[in-house]
Amino acid sequence: MSSHANGIPPHGGTLINRLASDAEKKEFLAQGERLPRVQLDDRAFSDLVMIAIGGFSPLTGFMEQNDYETVVTEMHLANGLAWSLPVTLSVSEDVANSLKEGEWVRLDDSQGRFVGVLELTQKYRYNKAHEATNVYQTDDEKHPGVKVIYEKGDYNLAGPVWLLQRDPHPLFPKYQIDPAESRQLFQERGLKTIVGFQTRNPIHRAHEYIQKCALETVDGLFLHPLVGATKSDDIPADVRMRCYEIMMERYFPQERVILAINPSAMRYAGPREAIFHALIRKNYGCTHFIVGRDHAGVGDYYGTYDAQKLFDEFDPDELGIIPMKFEHAFYCKRTGQMATSKTSPSSPEERLHLSGTKVREMLRRGELPPPEFSRPEVAQALANAMKQT
Repeated sequence: MSSHANGIPPHGGTLINRLASDAEKKEFLAQGERLPRVQLDDRAFSDLVMIAIGGFSPLTGFMEQNDYETVVTEMHLANGLAWSLPVTLSVSEDVANSLKEGEWVRLDDSQGRFVGVLELTQKYRYNKAHEATNVYQTDDEKHPGVKVIYEKGDYNLAGPVWLLQRDPHPLFPKYQIDPAESRQLFQERGLKTIVGFQTRNPIHRAHEYIQKCALETVDGLFLHPLVGATKSDDIPADVRMRCYEIMMERYFPQERVILAINPSAMRYAGPREAIFHALIRKNYGCTHFIVGRDHAGVGDYYGTYDAQKLFDEFDPDELGIIPMKFEHAFYCKRTGQMATSKTSPSSPEERLHLSGTKVREMLRRGELPPPEFSRPEVAQALANAMKQT
């Protein structure tokens, strides 16, 4: 049975699996001490994991130059398949010069543990400013994604990878549901249409409102908070997950909603990352994807609905996942409920907008966000977490 017997096919048609078999792992471990080594930072390690489990299907490794170039300039792989962000492994010139194309490279994580192998097919120099202005629409080093590019080495290493083993997540083992498993789970529950939701913030009423609006029209909701590397001032993953657990226990229909972690790292690439997030959720088996205001944005680098507009530039069949676009939701004082400007007749003064930033400020002052903004139990969990920092 293929991995998509009843569901949506993964991007490119095949769910990639780059987890070393027992025989491969034995061979890699036997040679581990003799292989040249490259140490991965947290983002590169999460990329290795996402490639291995099929989250980045059809990628089987870090991008070669022709794919890298067409992705940066045209948002497509060299073979014409839609793909919006480069997935690369950057090293310094010294490291690049010490490696030979055609050899195996041992990949260690940031703690120095042997976690994977790269078959080095290519090493190439790349233009950082070109990548930044195309992918992030800015070369401003204050942008967290641009900052990462400028801090990385000047050469990319490319080629297929193997992950030695898939370890349970240190914090959320029971929510580690990889693409092959999420697809299986959707099938077992008889969910044919599933909407994915991406978040790096704690859940508030506006999120809940759009999630439930979406759930009214599909069979299932896949809550998929990102737990890879984020900005230092983002709320920690364990706190965000606790908020979701509370919501699952009290406010969501358990049989139609699945909570799982997304192990990838944030890029803060706004519109391009919204496309990337949609394709990842397609690989997990989602048929629909929620695109809200300023998706994956940071600061004022992107327009409020730029991400939604970018979906319109792709042929729907090309992405193979349906975007569900939502306006900014708020608490409407006139109607006494959550709404958007599409459904609320209220004036601006009657609309309670609270951003994640405002909530963090309130919590730092020891104030609880109002129930119009956050479920009281969630607000309490956030407040408790703030006290401990």
